[in-house]
Amino acid sequence: MGKDKIRRFAVMKEYANVFEPLIGEEYAMKGKWLSDYFKNENPIVLELGCGKGEYSIGLAKHFPEKNFIGADIKGARMYIGATEALDEKMTNVAFLRTKIDFINHCFAEGEVDEIWLTFSDPQPNKPNKRLSSAPFMDRYRKLLKPGGLVHMKTDSDLLFQFTEEEIKEHKYELLELSWDLYGELPENIDPQLREIFHIKTHYEKLFTAKGSVIKYAKFKIN
Repeated sequence: MGKDKIRRFAVMKEYANVFEPLIGEEYAMKGKWLSDYFKNENPIVLELGCGKGEYSIGLAKHFPEKNFIGADIKGARMYIGATEALDEKMTNVAFLRTKIDFINHCFAEGEVDEIWLTFSDPQPNKPNKRLSSAPFMDRYRKLLKPGGLVHMKTDSDLLFQFTEEEIKEHKYELLELSWDLYGELPENIDPQLREIFHIKTHYEKLFTAKGSVIKYAKFKIN
């Protein structure tokens, strides 16, 4: 491990907006995110695989009336978003360092209002490890309130086609689906929504620079 990674991990242990539960164990914050950290009754939006936290930060700025939690196992990347949130004194965003496989150890049933899957690993050879696969959807179903939303944004044709097939097979309620998000945005779309869709993660910037087309889906699984 490089010296900078070690430094970032050490610094984050002092960050009030970063939480690192022990992998595989029930976390003390489970069911207490609103009361013990956010100290409000606003909706919780969970970004899974948040990377550097660009989307969690961007959404939190656009929606001060909601709470955002970015989850990822890559702590050295998460440091960037967590630091920005602290520097800007943002109180409606936090970061959770954990594997998505154990996300149910960190949230109580019905504690989350929305989930974002932003540029998840398409896992070409491991379909059950895709974050939109049935095993993960079963995890999300327990976290989400009735009617809770799942959003996906990706450059991967493989992952998006797989997700579309999963939506049909398991009869999830599809609300929006676009194979070319930016190419299909209507001219009269709400300006705030246009800004939200144009929040770009580090990876999205790399993908779009190479000509990748960005896809988007919104659906309900409960």
